[in-house]
Amino acid sequence: MPTPLARRFLRRVAFFTSAALILTGCGSDSEQQPGQGWAPPVTVITTEKTSVQVEQTYAGRLRGARDVEVRTRVQGIVEQRLYEEGRHVNKGDALFRIDPEPFAVALQAARAEEQTAEADLSQAQREWDRISRLYEQDAVSRRERDNARSALELAQARKALAQARTAQAQLELGYTRVEAPLSGVTSLEVLPEGSLVERGTLLTTIVQQDPIHVRFSLPEEDAALQRGARAALAGAGHSDHSRKARLVLPDGSCYEKTGEIDFTAATVDPRTGSVLARAVFANPENLLIPGQFVRVRVLLQTLDEIILVPESAVFEGREGPSVYVLNADDKVDARRIVLGPVVTAGQVVLEGLEPGERVVINGQVGLQPGMPVNPQDAAQEESR
Repeated sequence: MPTPLARRFLRRVAFFTSAALILTGCGSDSEQQPGQGWAPPVTVITTEKTSVQVEQTYAGRLRGARDVEVRTRVQGIVEQRLYEEGRHVNKGDALFRIDPEPFAVALQAARAEEQTAEADLSQAQREWDRISRLYEQDAVSRRERDNARSALELAQARKALAQARTAQAQLELGYTRVEAPLSGVTSLEVLPEGSLVERGTLLTTIVQQDPIHVRFSLPEEDAALQRGARAALAGAGHSDHSRKARLVLPDGSCYEKTGEIDFTAATVDPRTGSVLARAVFANPENLLIPGQFVRVRVLLQTLDEIILVPESAVFEGREGPSVYVLNADDKVDARRIVLGPVVTAGQVVLEGLEPGERVVINGQVGLQPGMPVNPQDAAQEESR
């Protein structure tokens, strides 16, 4: 026989067990089990036609449009450097002065020789005039006339030679002022003042930074870009054929000016399987510095009348890339699609979807074709 305490304990257990069964029965009436009408929540978007620009980014390095060596054209002593190293100079600015005195003296000597030749020519001309008149009067022989004519021609040749020497001396005197052959940024001087330089000695270099070039390599398969750049060259810069490019700086910001691809190599590098290309950018404020690593963003093509979906909406089905599409009864169906490139706005869908269809972009885990779902519009969720 159970004791009174044991009987009291058994009655309490029976009471709580009955209560639990009652609550369980009530729950089975109010909750729906999966597979028996339960609809999982999903997020959907409504498709629409749009246009997108397909871009590709390539790593590149900045280079000056021209890198020119400044060399001497005469022999002499470097008397003075006339520019500040590392500063921008304009075409025609004086960079160095070579001692001009020896060349000034040579010019004076050449001019004196020219005056002597001029005097000899005048004398030869007078002699020719006199002899030619006497020859017409049969007063002198043909030999004397020919000698006078030869003397005149020699005097003319000596004057021409003297004039050439004067011009050469004048030219060399001008070369003592070493000028910038183009506008750009100067480098350090190679030789200091007082150095004896020979003809052709390197004095400094100038890098033209406006415009500035970006050299980069593009994959062999980007044939459209190659054809566009070549067409730009063939079209002599016509905008219909130009291929535009944008520049992403090392800090991630975009350069404000748009460039243009003006060159692609005619051959593929067999070692890398890539093609050398060049883009040109205006750089009036010298913000871009040669030697920097940058990224070139190129517009490859513009796609019109296509549909965009988030990348998360695409899964790999039995027949290939697919998405879940809702029908009028809010049931899902797996739809095979043809993918295009991935752009900043999402995944391009070329075929398989029509405008106005609802595509599941979140909550696809566990979905099966024909399963009812509880759709939530993505635009409404974002507005909350």
